[in-house]
Amino acid sequence: MKKFRMPTAYTILFVLLILVAAATWLIPAGSYEHGEDGAPAAGTYHQVEQQPQGPGDVVLASFEGFYDAVDVAVFILMVGGFLGVVMRTGAIDAGVSNVIRLLGGREIWLVPALMILFSLGGTSFGMWEETMAFYPLLVPVFVSAGYDALTGVAVVLLGSGAGVLASTVNPFATGIAAGFAGVSLGDGLGLRLLMLVVFDAVAIWYVTRYAVKVRRDPSRSLVADISFRHGGEERKGGEPPALTGRRKAVLVVFTLTFLVMIYAVIPFDDMGLPIPALGWWFPELSGLFLLAGILAGLIYGMGELEIVEAFVAGAADLIGVAFIIGISRGITVLMDGGRITDTVLYWGEQALEGAGSVVFILLVFLIYLPLSILIPSSSGLATLSIPVMAPLGRFAGIDESLVVTAFQSASGLVNLITPTAAVVMGGLAFGRVPYDRWVRFVWKLILIFLLLCLGFLAVSAVL
Repeated sequence: MKKFRMPTAYTILFVLLILVAAATWLIPAGSYEHGEDGAPAAGTYHQVEQQPQGPGDVVLASFEGFYDAVDVAVFILMVGGFLGVVMRTGAIDAGVSNVIRLLGGREIWLVPALMILFSLGGTSFGMWEETMAFYPLLVPVFVSAGYDALTGVAVVLLGSGAGVLASTVNPFATGIAAGFAGVSLGDGLGLRLLMLVVFDAVAIWYVTRYAVKVRRDPSRSLVADISFRHGGEERKGGEPPALTGRRKAVLVVFTLTFLVMIYAVIPFDDMGLPIPALGWWFPELSGLFLLAGILAGLIYGMGELEIVEAFVAGAADLIGVAFIIGISRGITVLMDGGRITDTVLYWGEQALEGAGSVVFILLVFLIYLPLSILIPSSSGLATLSIPVMAPLGRFAGIDESLVVTAFQSASGLVNLITPTAAVVMGGLAFGRVPYDRWVRFVWKLILIFLLLCLGFLAVSAVL
């Protein structure tokens, strides 16, 4: 009997598209009355004409999702092109080998150091889609250091994910939700800070334990049978390139590019900080990586043809990741086209009526789990649901800020594992980590996080 093989990310997403389309034939179509800000008004739900999505809609949803996500997809390609040029110079290999030599067997400290940095980005400005730029950088680093590609993926995904899960002042999740709930961003901040510390510590312990196990015995890696490749060539051993003056200059450009990216996307004004905010997003960031790639090539002395070839080859490496991001957006396209998004939200509203404080907040969290699978955008989910959920909390004696925390923690938890999250599927695609291997790796951590969330919310509801 032939051994079962897990389908690729493309097949998984296409099956989900078919299931969502089928749901539009079974779930009644409905809508809330929406205000000028796009927020639905509680108690205004009504059924509308059914809009079932057929086979043609399933096919077109992927393309429409790609159109919706074209800014992210182009950004991924520009990052790939930039890295293609930098990798061609040998600067990354030279820098990584130098760092590993300096660490002298203490490479494991990269795990907590990097995860803390990513979690700070996640909790402060919702660093999530932006992490796509770091997978091509850090996965080869961990592979070179004697770990596996899964370790590199986990450091980025779980580091930023733990921060997003406990979003303290994240304006794109907590900020938008707090605004619709009519509370300050500072309300509930103490609870979210405590959650951040706990979730960070647990995630670091979990990833470090796995990394140490793989370093000691590579056969225990969950991806031991999969070769990690970058730039079309399998990474091989041998003498690393020398860290010359030109390569050092390329590394300076490389580092400054990522620092500029991080600074440019932080909404200092929304966070109430007296620091000039650039307000850049994917179009500007794409331009940044394009120019940085050209500059790195010129510094190293490449000719025009070599720069173009390296850039195109690097972009080609990530074309699959860009496709996955577009296809995943098709799920939202089908739900909106079938007019079932508001119906699913209405069912949640009905389930919460008359519940006591502890039961209410736990139900809110549990209801947000499937909602976050169907609507992986935290800002979009906040806009759709918080105007309905927050008023219900008042009748259950729950502060609106706790409803916000329940929303953001459920959304953050689901986005660590759901195949509808473009960052999850994109990061796994770059690391050549099959989705089923990721589930095998992370399910215990997800269960721990789930129990911790329920505990934090229940205790807060009582207090």
